[in-house]
Amino acid sequence: MEITTKKQPQNLIEITVELSTEEVKPFYDQAWQELSKEVSIKGFRPGRAPLDLVKQEIEETKVLEKTAEKAINDKYPQILEKEKITPVAPPQIQIQKIAPDNPLIFKLTIPLLPKVSLGDYKKIKIKKEKVEVTEEELKKSLDQLQSMTGKEVATLKPSQKKDKMKVDLDLSVDNVPLEGGQIRDFTFVVGQDQFLPGLSENLKGLTKGEEKSFFHQYPSDHYDKKLAGRLVNFKAKVKEVFQINLPEINDDWAKSMGPFQNLKELKEKIKENILKEKEQRENQKIEIDLLGKIIDRSEFEEIPEILINHEIEKMMVELKGSIERPDDPTSPKFDDYLKSIKKSEEELKKEFRPKAEQRIKTALIIKEIAQKENIKTEEEEIETEIKKLEETYQGQSKILENIKSLEGRAYLKNMITNEKVINWLKKQSL
Repeated sequence: MEITTKKQPQNLIEITVELSTEEVKPFYDQAWQELSKEVSIKGFRPGRAPLDLVKQEIEETKVLEKTAEKAINDKYPQILEKEKITPVAPPQIQIQKIAPDNPLIFKLTIPLLPKVSLGDYKKIKIKKEKVEVTEEELKKSLDQLQSMTGKEVATLKPSQKKDKMKVDLDLSVDNVPLEGGQIRDFTFVVGQDQFLPGLSENLKGLTKGEEKSFFHQYPSDHYDKKLAGRLVNFKAKVKEVFQINLPEINDDWAKSMGPFQNLKELKEKIKENILKEKEQRENQKIEIDLLGKIIDRSEFEEIPEILINHEIEKMMVELKGSIERPDDPTSPKFDDYLKSIKKSEEELKKEFRPKAEQRIKTALIIKEIAQKENIKTEEEEIETEIKKLEETYQGQSKILENIKSLEGRAYLKNMITNEKVINWLKKQSL
């Protein structure tokens, strides 16, 4: 195996590899054997037909492609070890020469880990805001819980605040119907607008079967930029009005909410949950602020385009996973989401680029600080995390198998180490 390396811009290394005819032959034979099992020849069981007959059924180019694939997969780890290379993303592969009874020549373009020169991260100070729960927040949570436990009773009376309504909506702008603006069985509580602030105020006072046409202005910060700040015409038909009979907020009601002896205990638990949520948000804010300041003080080698694209693809997968949920048949399709925001996948990827670069830089500084401060994760810590996940995913053998695999263990090790570094940084900065 002959190897030639050449450093390229954008922190890439280009490796040209030549395998001799003798080195290629075992992979060529393996390719024939594997492809022959896919060929069905009358009078012979799969994989049992004479090779001469099989060769008549399989195109030579297909065999050569399979040969190259098997050879590269086999030699790639050896190449990395020999050249002492640690890639940060899969290589780009270009076959330069391949033919029967000839050497195989291919080129690998491999993105390398960009070096980072850290700024003085130990002198960064972050102010942690004090978090507390107000009486207004506590009351709002209690009201929401009360509303959830109320009994719905259909009524023919005009709708009023806190009533539940089911309506059909048809939206248009300048007498042109909006794409996706035909909404059926839209359900909401009057005064609690999650779809559009103030929308339910236009429907208050209507009865079942009544229709109304009105204009409503979309917020200027609405996610759909084509509608943000626009005056939209709504045509509504009321299908149902439900009066919600709310239970009295007292000790008996509190007991029905869970293991609570009285209303005081329920309030304490709600307050504890709100406080925990606000603490998490404050910690996330501190982490983002802290890591951002370290990035601003540090210098980075050029980030390979391959690595940026790889990170963007990861972000796209994450977004798709958050929208298309296999466990929820009512979840929207990703294509419908793109239509709703009036953007193509490529436009979204362009928007993701700055965030992708920031994520890569964050990973680089965490890795560098872990090395400098000798922050490590031991095998026992990984085992402890696996045991926790085993309890969470009991009976889900496929997930547990992935967690315990080499890739899964490496992911857990990286996750635990990152958490340790961030906690260490927070102690230094607060």
